[in-house]
Amino acid sequence: MSPYIILSSVVGYFALLLLIAWYTSRNASSDSYFIGNKQSPWYIVAFGLIGDSLSGVTFISVPGAVGTNQFSYMQMVLGYVIGYLVISQFLLPLYYRLNLTSIYGYLQQRFGTSSQKSGSFFFLVSRLVGAAFRLYIALIVLDVYFFSSFHIPFALSAAIVIALILLYTYKGGIKTLVWTDTLQSGFLLLGVIFSIYFVCKELHLNLAETFVAVKQSPYSQVFFFDDWMSKNHFIKQFMGGMFIAIVMTGLDQNMMQKNLSCRSLGDAQKNIRWFSVVVVFINLLFVSLGALLYLYAQQNGLDIPAKTDQLFPSIALNNVGGVGAIVFILGITAATFSSADSVLTTLTTSFCIDFLGYDEKHETAILKRKRQLIHIGFAILLLLLIVLFKELNNDAVINQVFKFAGYTYGPLLGMFAFGLFSKRFVMDKWVPFICLVSPIVCYVLDANSKQWLGGYQFGNELLIANGLITFVGLMIISKNRNLQIV
Repeated sequence: MSPYIILSSVVGYFALLLLIAWYTSRNASSDSYFIGNKQSPWYIVAFGLIGDSLSGVTFISVPGAVGTNQFSYMQMVLGYVIGYLVISQFLLPLYYRLNLTSIYGYLQQRFGTSSQKSGSFFFLVSRLVGAAFRLYIALIVLDVYFFSSFHIPFALSAAIVIALILLYTYKGGIKTLVWTDTLQSGFLLLGVIFSIYFVCKELHLNLAETFVAVKQSPYSQVFFFDDWMSKNHFIKQFMGGMFIAIVMTGLDQNMMQKNLSCRSLGDAQKNIRWFSVVVVFINLLFVSLGALLYLYAQQNGLDIPAKTDQLFPSIALNNVGGVGAIVFILGITAATFSSADSVLTTLTTSFCIDFLGYDEKHETAILKRKRQLIHIGFAILLLLLIVLFKELNNDAVINQVFKFAGYTYGPLLGMFAFGLFSKRFVMDKWVPFICLVSPIVCYVLDANSKQWLGGYQFGNELLIANGLITFVGLMIISKNRNLQIV
């Protein structure tokens, strides 16, 4: 496909983003940047969360993984629904009652400043590495099929994308992102729907025949109960999905900041509930697309790429082509931008409030300038991490880095659980130590589980173990409420 057609599509898409950013950032204030003036419509926030939760990794990796994992991913998605219910009923009321801008302010009120900074630190590490990884995966695809056609080096292409993201997030913050993410979610959703349509067209299948073909394919098994040792066992996936939703949405500043910009607690709860329904439907579309891509490859005698992440882009751009290829490019572009835009704003928010004690309600010109410089600083850090991943050029190492970043959500789970379900005080100065030890123990346990536990493989339930270790550690350094802590 002509790179100039791709270029025109990307430029047109970005022009829409800039138009929305210009309109929404007029007369922007610190209140607009941090919480959107508490005027975000709940249904817009709910739809925009699609782009936040479904990154470029989801867009290309979930369909590719169907070949080996079948539809087992849906077991985790069903767990998400329960996790979102917990967020709606317990966490959102807490955040609104305390009138928080950074959710880690709860840890400061409950335990102390060291705990607040520990929670914020683990969020910063998790989100920065996670966003870099997701953006890296999407940029690899754009580099192969777009930037390389113009002989643009990977580092420069990454810098261009991050600079574009800076252009529309720098001023408006959350007020802008609520609306730009809605656009991106729309393109991402249209990307997967029209991709299914074009693949079905190539397979000569109508809607009813598509349903039957997917259902009867060897990839459509959803539930796995037979092997307790396997990572795909239902209980592991379901429970892991539930806690992933609680931690990576409810205890994550990036996902919660938009929810806190809703007009009321009731609106924020409606947003999460509707989002939990939509996310099941959308993920079902992604795994169905994966089954159809494998059926297409078999019918046309195509070799399955060694890296299954390449299956979707390869078929879309090399075999389907035309409008189908443009749809894919726009979908992956939306996923690329949504992987990083809100992250820059929420990393800035957390660092300013939790580490610098920033008073967002009384922002001076000097504080505003400092906040903007921090925003740019995180963009530079994101770029450096992406370039580092490219230089490493080792999928095993990169995946381990990303996986370890995921471990850092465990201490957040343990701290919030201890705060909510215990009335004990902790020795605040020891909290950072407990939070550092927990993911290290989990990493060692995961690396040796087959040998130590008779072939057992940890899946997403490792997050639960991580949180439990943190909880126990906090119990050890805690005292009864009626005792004075030294």
